[in-house]
Amino acid sequence: MSVLVVDTAFGSWVGVVGGDPVGEADSRTHVESLSRDISRALSEAGLVPSRIDRIVVGLGPAPYTGLRVGIVTAKALGFALGASVIGIDDLTPQARLTVALREGDPAYASLTRRERARAEAASGARHLTLAVNDARRRQLYAALLEDDGTPVPLPRVGGGGLDGKDAGRGSASMDIDYPDALVRRVNAAITGPSASPCVVDVAGRGAARYDAVWDALAASGLVTDGILLDGGPRGLELFASVAERRQPHGPRPVEPLYLRRPDVSVPPPLKQVLGSGPATKAAQP
Repeated sequence: MSVLVVDTAFGSWVGVVGGDPVGEADSRTHVESLSRDISRALSEAGLVPSRIDRIVVGLGPAPYTGLRVGIVTAKALGFALGASVIGIDDLTPQARLTVALREGDPAYASLTRRERARAEAASGARHLTLAVNDARRRQLYAALLEDDGTPVPLPRVGGGGLDGKDAGRGSASMDIDYPDALVRRVNAAITGPSASPCVVDVAGRGAARYDAVWDALAASGLVTDGILLDGGPRGLELFASVAERRQPHGPRPVEPLYLRRPDVSVPPPLKQVLGSGPATKAAQP
């Protein structure tokens, strides 16, 4: 089976599983280059478009425009080629990345990271991944995950965080928040009388920008600004495999995850003036 991966949650990554991905790190230009990059990835893999059997597309969470273009492109290709299209959120695969980093997977040997695993928790401890993606406005999309991608609920705690319009449409397992508020929420999730020893690794675009903030985690581990797709052919393979494992009961809806509330809204009706009612062109007697 020939599988094409398309992900535009941050910049863009496209590639055929088994080959090298084509990446565009600049999130301001990847929309214009997406079709060209898909053509290049197919050419390098020695495939014509009609040979694609499945398309795996990242669903975010991410800002609106770039994410939407990637999903629409994947759907259009799937329709035109008769290929199946499956979606995967871009946070769940990050748990597989931190496993690969801890295991010393050579595909990620060059990935920049900082190790902070505490001595008392470094051996035999439960590992969790705080998967993040840059949401701009000094905020991060985030999910707390077990090594197998199972979400760990992030409780709401007092003392800051998003509210009102910016609170968005997140859930207990995936949300948008400020980094320091995320630290408080993670600490609330992993501490308590019945909590087992654990280490929390942080991975994803934007993690390094808030590097000092993660020191406040109750059990801080490695921090990397990388994503699973940074692993070249191995990353494409793992990303696609995570997506396929997350479809146990058939394909999920391929719809974008925005989480943040829209910045625009339907304007109110025009105000009437002079008590004359709506304007009309009818002739007056």
